[in-house]
Amino acid sequence: MSEGVEVWRGSVATWECDAMGHLNVGFYVAKSMDGLTSLAAELGMAGAFAPDARATLIVREQHIRFLREARPGAALTMTGGVVEMGESGARLIFLLRHADGALAASFQTLVDHVTAQEARAFPWPARVMAKAEGLRLAVPPEAAPRSIGLEPVESRASLARANELGLRRTGLGAVRAGDCDPFGRMRTELMMARISDGIPHFLQGRSLNGEPAGKRAGGAALEYRLIHLDWPRAGDRVELRSGASGGDARFRKLTHWLLDPDTGRAWGAAEAIAVSFDLETRKIITLSDEALAAADAQVVKGLTL
Repeated sequence: MSEGVEVWRGSVATWECDAMGHLNVGFYVAKSMDGLTSLAAELGMAGAFAPDARATLIVREQHIRFLREARPGAALTMTGGVVEMGESGARLIFLLRHADGALAASFQTLVDHVTAQEARAFPWPARVMAKAEGLRLAVPPEAAPRSIGLEPVESRASLARANELGLRRTGLGAVRAGDCDPFGRMRTELMMARISDGIPHFLQGRSLNGEPAGKRAGGAALEYRLIHLDWPRAGDRVELRSGASGGDARFRKLTHWLLDPDTGRAWGAAEAIAVSFDLETRKIITLSDEALAAADAQVVKGLTL
């Protein structure tokens, strides 16, 4: 196993941070997408994300652990490597670290090697497979799934099912040309950004522990699984439906469906582990018995990815 290769180096800008004062999840994913471009080049696929590329990598799924918050001005570096490769797919790992070496976040990213325009999967070239052997990187224990499983799922997400379950609409918007990659597909980081933008509507002005948001308590994500089911293009619309699907006194499991409001089909689905967060101590808040009972009453039975 290698120690990985550096695929990104930079810092946290103030405008990349949310109301909690730390790096927003959409920008975490954006940095991992920069890392993916670099790792593709290290694998012998420089130019894989250029407009004239014939072959590229398409993200099917991401599992993300958020381990130590990154605040404005934080210096960060990212290494990447190959966990495993199949005939046309791969599991890649990206490790985002602070300057002191502490892990800020990890991204297990499932990709397919595809034709750039049609997104048709086809086998890896021998040269890529050979380079991958030198870029093998094991998943560190702290980057392994904790509260969200990685088993294959067959999503039930649809507009009809969302209406049946009574899932709240937490987001709605159009896909613009600038939201898409060079091949016309909506970018992964903007799928995550839509979910993040919908959280205030889900919370309706309160934090996960029932206190007014923006006073002493806010929220933070600890873990995410985002699955792409289809890719919106410019001119399409994306509707977000969200609901609580479980949890305990320390965390809540939230499930989000990204849907096409015009056809009812699903663009994607995500699960998140979220916590109430003390904005002064920067520590997780444990829900009181009363707040836990109120939160449990909001759980949508039967809601899954």
